[in-house]
Parts: sequence; structure tokens; C-alpha cells
Amino acid sequence: MSSVSDLSLLLQQMNPVLQPGAFVFTTSSEPHPAWESPAVAIVKEPEGITYVLPRSLADAEGIVYDFVAAWIMLTVHSDLEAVGLTAAVSTALADAGISCNVVAGFYHDHLFVPQEKQSAAMKALQQLTLV
Repeated sequence: MSSVSDLSLLLQQMNPVLQPGAFVFTTSSEPHPAWESPAVAIVKEPEGITYVLPRSLADAEGIVYDFVAAWIMLTVHSDLEAVGLTAAVSTALADAGISCNVVAGFYHDHLFVPQEKQSAAMKALQQLTLV
């Protein structure tokens, strides 16, 4: 699979796909091996470890969180050195009044937006593909 670095192609081919479910961000000062498999993202920072987990797991385990997100995957294989995709996406969402937390994987970019704004986020992203 070849990666795409040209911004106009990235925008045309980004194909945002809403992933099923709700997701939460939580943090811990200690690793939680039981959270690693169900986590969709893990970020290690000096202050602690951030886990992005399915809300159903967090609720079942009594895990504390304060942000419930919808997960949107941009299915284009974006080059890790591509310039402008994050800026274009975040600007389109900001113009629509939607916050966005971006996590870049090797193949795709992943957007976490407030769950209650998932439809508006998808609409803004789909309009961006038409530019």
C-alpha cells in the first residue's frame, strides 16, 4: 500500500469513516496491562499514560473520564511526512465549532470529536473532500 503525500489527493481520498461506539480518554500514572488490548490509542507522557478506551469498558470497570468522543478514521494511507492534512481537517472542524483530538497511526489519521457533534463533524469532513 503506497502512502499519499499530496495535500489535494489526501483531501480527495481521505474518506472519513465513523467507527462504531463511543470512546473516552482516561489517564493513569501506572500502566494497566488489561487496558492495552481494548485501547484504540495509548500515549505515554511525563505526567502519565493516556488511554483511549471504549466507553462501555470504562463504564463497566468504573474508570474515570470526562470526555466522550466519536472516532472518525480517515481511511486514506497518509504519508507520515505529508504537510497540511491535519491543518486542513482541524480548520474545517474548528470553522464548524467542533473540537478535535488527532492521533496519527502509521497508515491513517484518527480524529476524536465530541460524540454529540459526530454528525456535524462527518458533514464538515465530507464537504472538505469536495474542495
